[in-house]
Amino acid sequence: MIRAFRLAALVMGLMIGLISPRAVIASPGLCTGPVCADDITRSAKNHWQLVLKLNDQLGHREKVVMNCKAGQLSPMSGPVDRAYATSIGRRACRLAGEG
Repeated sequence: MIRAFRLAALVMGLMIGLISPRAVIASPGLCTGPVCADDITRSAKNHWQLVLKLNDQLGHREKVVMNCKAGQLSPMSGPVDRAYATSIGRRACRLAGEG
């Protein structure tokens, strides 16, 4: 219900011109469970690697690299839950056309 309301408000804001398209692109990141990726960029060296800046509801922040070819997150341990982090990384790879 809340998602439908937010989507409707976003569409109305775009139609009226209150929200710029640039703001929509920069809206909240990709989330799975308690973990969100605030920033996702492609690695400068290898196009199949994505650099994700993750945070969780406990306030942990971490920068990780997702290898889309292997489907693995690096480093393999850290303060952010790896199951959710790997899920976000794999989804980001699919959205980037790498997985």
